Amino acid sequence: EVQVVESGGGLVQPGESLRLSCSVSGLTFGEYAIGWFRQVPGKNREGISCISSSDSTTYYADSVKGRFTITIDPAKNATYLQMNSLKPEDTAVYTCAADRLWPNWGTFCLIRMDYYGKGTLVTVSS
Repeated sequence: EVQVVESGGGLVQPGESLRLSCSVSGLTFGEYAIGWFRQVPGKNREGISCISSSDSTTYYADSVKGRFTITIDPAKNATYLQMNSLKPEDTAVYTCAADRLWPNWGTFCLIRMDYYGKGTLVTVSS
């Protein structure tokens, strides 16, 4: 059984930083990709970043490029999303997801994945 668990959400002020963490079990390291999605109530889910556990290739949505950084730690089997210069419009439920490294995985990693966590709320407000 594949399980995805994220943590690290909270309340921060505009301009501040926050780091989200994600762990995956049930998939073999090196054979899966991790993605981060976010959703505001009433809006579509947005894929914002993804990374390969095989070679750390990364992808970012334009909305977060230059502010967010996704990394993976093989020793801890953990993935992190470092979010800097946060804006009120970054407020959302952030969900970590995982999927196998299918061919051309990068084509759809910001669209959908097979396994999702429960999400963690990030609120950016003064």
